[in-house]
Parts: sequence; structure tokens; C-alpha cells
Amino acid sequence: MILKSMAAPAADLSLLRHVAVDRNRIVHFKARDFGSPALNRSFWFNRETLKSKIGIKSLAPYQVGLEASKKSNAYPCGLEGSIGLDAVSEGELREKGFLGLRKTKLVCTIGPACCTMEDLERLALGGMNVARLNMCHGTREWHLDVIRKIKKLNEENNFSISVMIDTEGSQIHVVDHGSPSSVKVEEGSVWLFTAEQYNGSRPFTLKANYEGFSEGIEVGDELVIDGGMACFVVVEKTGSDLHCKCTDSGLFLPGAKFSFWRDGKLVKRNYELSTLSTKDWADIDFGISAEVDYFALSFVNHADSIKHLMKYLSTKTTKPIRVLAKIESLESLYNLEDIVQASDGIMVARGDLGVEIPLEQIPTVQETITYICRQLNKPVIVASQLLESMVEYPTPTRAEVADVSEAVRQYADALMLSGESAIGSYGQKALSVLDMTSSRMESWSREENRQSHLNHHKLGVSLPDRVAEQICNCAVDMANNLGVDAIFVYTKHGHMASLLSRNRPNPPIFAFTDNNSTRMAMNVLWGVIPLLVDLSDDAESNISKSIELMKSKGLIRQEDTVLVVSDVTPTPTTPLSFQSIQVKTIV
Repeated sequence: MILKSMAAPAADLSLLRHVAVDRNRIVHFKARDFGSPALNRSFWFNRETLKSKIGIKSLAPYQVGLEASKKSNAYPCGLEGSIGLDAVSEGELREKGFLGLRKTKLVCTIGPACCTMEDLERLALGGMNVARLNMCHGTREWHLDVIRKIKKLNEENNFSISVMIDTEGSQIHVVDHGSPSSVKVEEGSVWLFTAEQYNGSRPFTLKANYEGFSEGIEVGDELVIDGGMACFVVVEKTGSDLHCKCTDSGLFLPGAKFSFWRDGKLVKRNYELSTLSTKDWADIDFGISAEVDYFALSFVNHADSIKHLMKYLSTKTTKPIRVLAKIESLESLYNLEDIVQASDGIMVARGDLGVEIPLEQIPTVQETITYICRQLNKPVIVASQLLESMVEYPTPTRAEVADVSEAVRQYADALMLSGESAIGSYGQKALSVLDMTSSRMESWSREENRQSHLNHHKLGVSLPDRVAEQICNCAVDMANNLGVDAIFVYTKHGHMASLLSRNRPNPPIFAFTDNNSTRMAMNVLWGVIPLLVDLSDDAESNISKSIELMKSKGLIRQEDTVLVVSDVTPTPTTPLSFQSIQVKTIV
């Protein structure tokens, strides 16, 4: 059998500028490109055609295009064992069939508006795959209570909701503005920004969290709150205090972040704030003890921060906890490739990123980051203000729906609700909008044959890794061309599931694993439905058992066709069972 990679054009290159450099590099942002009217991006890919003749050793019978059996449609009963498919995916599969399953994953931020057991269950039934806890808000006791509720729901209701802790990060922000909620800022009012400690509240006074927040700031500079929620101009500087006049009225939210602009460009600051603060390290220890599944690291500027945290986790726990890097600063874009390589995934935090680069560049940067993550086989979450109007209103704007659709069209692995679910009045409806819009956009892509094939960047270094990569590339090509109903992958650590997901196949990917941490980690992978099962060392036995169990539940039917990929460790009795492909018609 000759396996060929899918050679296809890259994404729209009309905005790209190519240069001849090291072909192993993926993307490079030049510092001078940001803050200008248009963003120039430099891409270079390894365009060498990936063609290799690989003899696929397989267990009999490895056949392609088996004739459908005319046997009875009855399903066997009384089978031993269980199929660890979460209740929501099982219900969707019964209702919609394989191709009706939504592939884009959904992340919900949990806050005071959705923290009861009933609220969390409704979000789970509505399609939430990952629950995000933002450590900028709430006490650790409150977060622990939410984590316990989610774990209880998983156990009692057969859900598989992963838990993500999002660190606060070291960033200049408002510590106190005299109110536990938002404060209205009127145009023309003058406010004092200070780092001075004081008790109680002072009218028109805001306390910053960092003593050197005003270093390098001059009279006439613009101060922007949360990317444009309100704007000021610096009218007087006294010591480290700033007196600022509101030029655009708006709202101060608790913990609001602010930045300074001069002549239309972000003021370059020389202060050094570590990526992880003392509070962040305490929150990380809390997350380890609570056995969360992900840490989302805020304001990552260098890959070293990710590596440092991963090393720390390896010394503190044996449970694999994945580390996602949040891209939300100008400097992170300069070091994007290294950050993506070092992390387990990326979150495109468009809100804070929009504070540091011109707003009109956000769509292009989002598409670039999403594409690079696919190239490097790392999941990417698109976050911030997807349905911002639904914090207050029950119906999204049409522009917001178009924004969500575009993220789905770009094949982002996951979409995230922030304030919409955490503090909004219509969190359940917002989740429903994401669910419906994602499903419709995915269906439209299939109907219009707009599948975006990847101009593959080689990932594997060792021969086994290269073989696995080629097999998954070709497996997706085969699945699309043959029109199979589903892809089954048997995996210990989730790597081959991620390689399949990277190619964005038409059929859904059912990933069977016997490791619960691997199962939870696969919750952010596009198109992957993770199942927890008992795997043996015999690949054929795994396949037969899982198919029979799914048949017994009515989840798979006679004449359905599945493509099977396995990386089960070989044994003396089945020495050739790893990294194999076969296509089976259910009989």
C-alpha cells in the first residue's frame, strides 16, 4: 500500500510575504508590522512532497471496501464491560448519527451566574466540553466547590467535562475602584490613577496593582480601559500618580486592565513583570491538589514560562495536566512559534490582544495563530467576546454569529464563552448559539466541499513518529474519499487522535483510551469524541469488543463503515498490531 500526503494550497496567501529562510520554521511576525495600518506576515513552509512507500503490517483481516453483510440487524445483549462514552455525545449520536455530531468543542467560563449544580448540569447537557475557572475572580473555596460539583456530575451523570484553571497573570490592572461591580465613567470627569494604599473608597480614584504603572508615561498619552470600555487622556503627572480626563465614557469592570497609547501606537514599557505571580503559583498548587485537567497560562511572552510550569508540574504530580498558553500580548506574537511548540495548546485571548495591537489586525492574527497551531498539531481555542451582547440580551447580533462562523470555518478546535456564561443572564442560550452555529457551519463546509486540507509541515523526527504521522494523514484522506461513517482510533496517550484531528476529517473521530487523563485532554481536540474503555494488548480484540459494545447500545448499525487506526503497543503474540489502518463494514 502506498500512502500519500494530501498536497493542497495553504490558506489565503494574498496578505502573505514569502522569504527564503529555514524551511523548518513556520511563521515570523516582525515587530514593526504591529501598530501599522496593515499587518504583513511572513510564512514559509516545508513544501517538499511527502510521499513514502510504507508497508502496513496488519492483523487479518485488513480489508478496504468490505461488502455489507446481509445478516440480521439484531444487536447482541448482555455483553460484559462498558463503553465509556459521555451521555451527551451518546444522545447526540442516537439523534443525529455520525455526521451530525458537532466537531468544534465548547468551553464555558463558570461564574456566579452558572455555578449551581442545576446550572452546571444544563451547560453539560447543552454541549459544554470544558469548564473554565478564571482565577481573577472568586475565592479558591468557591472554585473548589465548583470543581467538586463538576466531578460529581461526571461521576453520577456519565459526563466527561474537563476542568481548566485560567491564571490571573502579571498585568497592570485596577485593584480597586470603590465598588464591587462596574462603575460608570462620564465624559469630562477627571480621575486619579494611583498605586498608593488607602482604606475605604475615594471618589474618582482608581488603585493600580503595580507601583511602577506610570513609568515612562507622559502628559497627553491616552489611557485605554479594557481595550476601549472607556478612554482617558493624561492631563497631569504628580510623582507616580496620574490625573486623567475621560474622553470616551464607559464602564470600569472589577479588575479592569489598562494600557497607554501615544500617537496611535502602544507605549513600549520597560517594566518587568513575571508571567506567573506569587498568587498564580498558589493557584497552580490549588489546581494540582484539585486534580484539574488544564492550566491556561495568562500573558505568556516567552516559551520559557511554559517550560518552567511544565517542569514544576512534573515534580508535583504524576497526573498529566496540560498547559495552554494564552496569546494576548504583542510580545507573544513575536515569539509565537516557540510558544506554540512548547505548549500543549493555545488560547487566542482576543480581548487583551486587542488592547496591544490595532483592532483591524485581530482577524488576520486569529487566522494565523489558528493555522500555525494546526501545522504544529496543537489545539487552539478562540476566546473573548464571541457573543458579548448576550451578557445582557437573549439574542446575539448577526455580526457575532458571523464571527463565530468564521472561527469554525478556520477549523479552530474550540470556542469559548467568557462573561456570556460567567455573569450573563443568558448563558444557556449563548451556549446553544455556539452549538447551533458550529454544527451548521460544519455541515455547510461538507455540503460545499470546502474542506481545508493542510499543506503539511512535518512533525515527526524518529521513524515511528513519521510513520504515525503519515498513517494519520492518509487515514483521513481515505476516510474522506471512501465516505466512511466514523474513524475509530485506539490510543494510550492521545497522540494519534490529535494527528487525525489535525487533518479535520469529514467523519467524527472516536478515540478509545484506558487513561482518564488522556480522555479529559482530548476534550479540546476538534472532532474527537473520547471514550474510556479497558484496552488489551490485542488490537483486534479491542476493535471487536468496542464495536460489539456500541452495537449493543444501538450506537452503530449494520452497514455502517468505520476506519480503524491503532497505536496499541505490540506484544509477542501480536507483534505487528501497532500503527495500523483497516476499514470495517459493520455486520
